[in-house]
Amino acid sequence: MPKIIGGSLHEHREQTRSKLFAALSALMAERGFDAITLAEIAQAAGVGRTAVYNHFPDKESLLLGFITHETEQYTATLQRSLDDIDDPVEQLRTYVRQQANLKRVYHVAPGPELRSVLSRGAQQRVREHVVLVEQILRRILAAGLEAGVFPEQDLDTTVPLVNACLSGRGVPEAGADRERAIEQTETFVLRAVGALTPVPA
Repeated sequence: MPKIIGGSLHEHREQTRSKLFAALSALMAERGFDAITLAEIAQAAGVGRTAVYNHFPDKESLLLGFITHETEQYTATLQRSLDDIDDPVEQLRTYVRQQANLKRVYHVAPGPELRSVLSRGAQQRVREHVVLVEQILRRILAAGLEAGVFPEQDLDTTVPLVNACLSGRGVPEAGADRERAIEQTETFVLRAVGALTPVPA
């Protein structure tokens, strides 16, 4: 019988999944999703190859589990950062900053884009996770429309455009260049949605 990690079967399962996710993330950053095998992921995680199948039937399922985990963690963090802010403009600034700080290893990994190596069903499930984040942006913009600080606009158009801008925008890793890039991105997004912001003196 395999050795149980942690104090219970639930803890063992969670810790094993965390090890697999960490190994997948590291290997994808090095070589890309299409260039690694489930056996290599198991080895990097220190998990028996057959034990992996108790959690995920294949590599694609492991990736979807990882994306689900990362999205849930990120959306919870994002929502907490917004909970104490009432002004929709400041909420939008915070949203932009949080997006700039997000490292999507599965979007920037070497090799082909995931869309070209995932099945149609898996692509749809990845899209569902993007929608979770878009819903937060939609709520911010809807609150701004109601408060009159954003002009009337079609959120079905605006929301994906803003998120496409943020997900496709790389920022420097550190220093003044990073801060300047984030500030310019904030300004661009606020202008794009027509935010009414005070003119600096």
